[in-house]
Amino acid sequence: MLFVLALKGILVALIPATLVYLSRGTDRYRKLAWVMVFFTFDLIVFGAFTRLTDSGLGCPDWPGCYGEANPFLAHEEIRAAETLMPSGPVTVMKAWIEMIHRYLAMGVGVLIIASLIIGWRRWKQTGEPRYAPRLPVALLFFVCVQGAFGALTVTLKLQPMIVTLHLLLGMSLLGLLTWHAMRQSPQPVIAPEAATLRLSGLIALGLLLIQIALGGWVSTNYAALACGGFPLCQGALLPAMDIEHGFTLWRHLGMTAGGDYLPFEALVAIHWAHRMFALVAVGIVAWISHKALRIPGLESSARALAWVMVLQVCVGVATVSLDWPLTLAVLHNAGAALLLLLLAMLNFRLAIPAASPAVDARPGLSPA
Repeated sequence: MLFVLALKGILVALIPATLVYLSRGTDRYRKLAWVMVFFTFDLIVFGAFTRLTDSGLGCPDWPGCYGEANPFLAHEEIRAAETLMPSGPVTVMKAWIEMIHRYLAMGVGVLIIASLIIGWRRWKQTGEPRYAPRLPVALLFFVCVQGAFGALTVTLKLQPMIVTLHLLLGMSLLGLLTWHAMRQSPQPVIAPEAATLRLSGLIALGLLLIQIALGGWVSTNYAALACGGFPLCQGALLPAMDIEHGFTLWRHLGMTAGGDYLPFEALVAIHWAHRMFALVAVGIVAWISHKALRIPGLESSARALAWVMVLQVCVGVATVSLDWPLTLAVLHNAGAALLLLLLAMLNFRLAIPAASPAVDARPGLSPA
């Protein structure tokens, strides 16, 4: 089974790898770096779809499905589980959603391994810093840890802390892959005053990760509908909440640390915290977008960041107001990933002198 699963991961990775190989131009390594970013973004969005459709246990074992490499071979076991619980965690559709998510994850892993091997060879041949293996090795480590948390997500039956960490690791991997891709790309000339925003950029990135963690905590605890209405929550600015049980991190899904059912007020606390911290995240992103817009060379990044933040807020409000429709909920997760990607790009441009000495900043000049 493991061999067949590995083969599936290679086959999935061959699709984008082939497109890169057949593309025009000489710098295919740069294209591969951006393909990995795109593929990982898609993986995160599909992971959100997997979580929001309650398909995380569509195959209740790992890495296969009832010990098989695909749901076709486990059809009898899946049908038996679905017959016992028609609306339960195991159905034919949910099994396929879960396994497709795993195939995509394996494909990302294969692409990262290929990038490491190619980059290492080129670094040995040319000595160019952009091929230095330190970051690709870190990427490989991250994807392995991410895979381990994917396994724990299933074996620990969607324990909220594990699922939230799985999300954060995926987002962190996306940020690192974006940084790696930016190292391979020519950058515009950035005005020297950009250095004054370096610390602010890092703070904005950190606050966004906290907000993503809070959003993941809402999703993994199924607290999305705990605050009815907007902008009030349960008709009040400060509703009745159980913060202690809501933010007890190590516990089973739907349960308190003591084994009792999680009270509704705990779900309200989880959702309310996500809403309130959104004000902080929006404020810092709006501020840094405003500042970056005035610095030559950062205008495009600042505009993109501002527009995506506006859309993210609109989608978030619409998601709550319309009782959490699946499409909007997935788009809300995609917006968070896109914001992180754009902030990673902005932080790279703020740190160009230190982070990318091998990338020529003259416009229009491609790296070798």
